[in-house]
Amino acid sequence: MTDKPNETPEGANAGSSSQTATSPYDNPTGELPVVQPTKPVPRTDDDLGLEPEVPAVGEPSAAPAPTYAFATIPPAPTASGDTARLRRRGEYQRGTTDLGLLVLRLVVGLTFLYHGLQKLAGWFHGPGLDGTRDMLTQGGWKHGELSSAMLTVAEVGGGVLILLGLATPLAAGAVLASITDAWLWKQGMAPGFQYKTVELESILMALAAVLILTGPGRLSFDRNRGWAVRPAWGSLAVLILALLAAAGSWIYLHGGNPFTGFFS
Repeated sequence: MTDKPNETPEGANAGSSSQTATSPYDNPTGELPVVQPTKPVPRTDDDLGLEPEVPAVGEPSAAPAPTYAFATIPPAPTASGDTARLRRRGEYQRGTTDLGLLVLRLVVGLTFLYHGLQKLAGWFHGPGLDGTRDMLTQGGWKHGELSSAMLTVAEVGGGVLILLGLATPLAAGAVLASITDAWLWKQGMAPGFQYKTVELESILMALAAVLILTGPGRLSFDRNRGWAVRPAWGSLAVLILALLAAAGSWIYLHGGNPFTGFFS
């Protein structure tokens, strides 16, 4: 034991006098050692190698333009069932179209029904069935019974169905075929082309064709059918078939060329 505990042995002082303190705790009153870096610390973009490549004047940049996800417009969502039904309802808001088609059906249907009842029952000072058969026979029609029956059924049945708006394409096709044959018949009897002679038949042919192509409208018994408001290729096919039926019945039941004196 000694009264001076901080004193160290002489041998220890002699061995450590030539060594530098490696920790501040070994030499509390000394200054911290200055450490010299082996490489300089990078302080600029040039030192870090981050200098961007700037294209020359007039040289397009190879880098693509930046895109931003938040600036893109997302696709429109699919319409729900309720929205689709509302759109379909809006398509059927046709204004006065259905009313106009009703008026057209009344005019066409009543006209053909009127002429058909003249031939069928002799109403309205008509010839009746016998008078119709004799008239057709004298006009060059073969098979008078068949010709008068087909004409009467087409006018009476087609007129009633057009009034009701029931099976409208077929009804309008039947009256179109019958009135086309009437047009050919009257044209064959007139020298040259005289529109006044076939004026009524021409108008009725056009009105029947319009009903086939437009449909009867929603104020009809066909209102739930596709051809009532939005006719398609089927209605066009009915129109063509009606004209072919008129040509076939003319060739078989009458014959001859109705246009023989057309340009005379």
